[in-house]
Amino acid sequence: MNNKEFKPFIPADKVMPELTVTSILLGLILAVVFGAANAYLGLRVGMTISASIPAAVISMGIIRVIMKRNSILENNMVQTIGSAGESLAAGAIFTIPALFMWANESTKVAAPSFWNIAIISLFGGILGVLFMIPLRNALIVKEHGVLPFPEGTACAEVLLAGEEGGHKTKIVFSGLGIAALYKFITDGIKLFPSEIAWKLKSLKTGFGVDVLPALTGVGYICGLKISSYIFAGGVLGWFVLIPALSLFGLDSIIAPGTAAISEMGADGIWSSYIRYIGAGAVAAGGIFSLIKSLPLIISTFAKAMKGFGKKAESSERTARDIPMIFVLVGSLIIALLIWLVPSIPVPFLGALLIVVFGFFFATVSSRMVGLVGSSNNPISGMIIATLLIVTLILKSAGFSGYEGMAVAICIGTIVSIVTAMAGDTSQDLKTGYIVGATPIKQQIGEIVGAVAAAIAIGGIMFLLNKAWGFGSQELPAPQATLMKLVIEGVMGGTLPWGLIFCGVGIAVVIELLKIPVLPFAVGLYLPIYLSTPIYVGGLIRWFIERKSSKKSEEEKKEAADNGVLYCSGMIAGEGLVGILLAVFAIIPTAKGTLADTINLGLPLGNIGGVIFFALICASILYFSYKKPKNK
Repeated sequence: MNNKEFKPFIPADKVMPELTVTSILLGLILAVVFGAANAYLGLRVGMTISASIPAAVISMGIIRVIMKRNSILENNMVQTIGSAGESLAAGAIFTIPALFMWANESTKVAAPSFWNIAIISLFGGILGVLFMIPLRNALIVKEHGVLPFPEGTACAEVLLAGEEGGHKTKIVFSGLGIAALYKFITDGIKLFPSEIAWKLKSLKTGFGVDVLPALTGVGYICGLKISSYIFAGGVLGWFVLIPALSLFGLDSIIAPGTAAISEMGADGIWSSYIRYIGAGAVAAGGIFSLIKSLPLIISTFAKAMKGFGKKAESSERTARDIPMIFVLVGSLIIALLIWLVPSIPVPFLGALLIVVFGFFFATVSSRMVGLVGSSNNPISGMIIATLLIVTLILKSAGFSGYEGMAVAICIGTIVSIVTAMAGDTSQDLKTGYIVGATPIKQQIGEIVGAVAAAIAIGGIMFLLNKAWGFGSQELPAPQATLMKLVIEGVMGGTLPWGLIFCGVGIAVVIELLKIPVLPFAVGLYLPIYLSTPIYVGGLIRWFIERKSSKKSEEEKKEAADNGVLYCSGMIAGEGLVGILLAVFAIIPTAKGTLADTINLGLPLGNIGGVIFFALICASILYFSYKKPKNK
């Protein structure tokens, strides 16, 4: 779709309640709730849940149904503020636990305090929003119809379906209800595993599928082309690189692995080796992405600079951003505070690196979520790349030991939160662009949400560490453990640079073949269990479009739109129940937790997973062709 032809749902000349007391208070509550749930969930299992769609659904239920207020822009503002908590938590859990683990290992290292965590998170959250502002026109307006922004588009569909009512609403909430029940059966009572896997002995590798609805929905919204690139990266990793390493059957231990390759399974080889190759490919893809985006970014900055002397009223409501002077001055002030605040052990060089890497990965993250969504944004891969380079620079500048590693992890933490917040802000602004929100109000809402989430995450992480300790069986903190190993590897000279440059080489080949590098690199970095259902969703979208090719344009569009609506509902349903199950996991009972109490122990096994996954795929086809009763 050409962005010049696009008209938002609420016209630019129409003003509706948006940044209200109601939307701010409800949004702040959701920001804290989603931030807390995702922090625990991420530290427990290494994954977080995008909160934009669940927040939008909750907002509609409270504002529209209970309070009888009718403003789609107010609902959109609630999800904008609420989702900030999830994204800030996702950025924080990747790195901060490493500081606690080092404190447990050495009496020379002090564990971070509540205020240390809160201040670092606050600076990262605000920078993430500010860095995204000059990119909005380039990525969201200029590339509308090019970058799908699956979750941002899905969130807009949920809001629009609630506004229009009727048949579309039923499709959305059918998807929501079915996926919610499915998620509860799978990860709640555990009737069958949410991830099914098989060993392929002839290739000495494995194959599997995450059978949950959300990833299939993301693949449907992205379409076959992008989902194919992602799956192709997974195929290279799991059917070429892992078998190649396995067939050598080396008996010696090669760093960063902790066991001989001959003793490892496919998952062990992926975790110890392929993930580093994927991180190198993601980093290289990010560099290519930035180079390609530079002309558009520069022109966007130039246009913004020209607008300094103009009044805000001279532009349309739907085109107003926070003025560039505030973006530049605000970014400068935060960079200086990072350097000057005594509780943050970051020197001037570190503050400079944060600005450089923060803006770079804010750009990459914004494009990434446009391709594969926030839930599948490979933030950890970008942070690995950041920590590799930053730690090398700090080491060459004379930093060493725990002091140097603490500086590196603080820089990585702020860049991680910047990256997560920029991606979330992009999705929210995409939703706002579709429904006709005011960008400057959304950007203010993101900052408000970041402040609340930063305070909450400080308390949550401090208390979780005090209760169980990071790196324990209860809170393994998988990403933070990996980041800790990366920094120790660079400082100690044990990092496998060969694997990193293998990933860079693969990215160069993909770029020369004129294939989009980032989605391919994402597939290489992620386990194939995640890229497979995305590809299945893309295949379903292709099948529906192919089957509808002989029908009228109206019928073809209706089938595709119905599928997007249903998949949007599925993403929302899984997200809502994911948050609920995170709460169950911390409610104590006689058997441990409420989650343990309702656990049936996977009686149906992999066969049950295959059957139910087939049913969820069939449901997408059914609701895509479902006609309203009055037609």
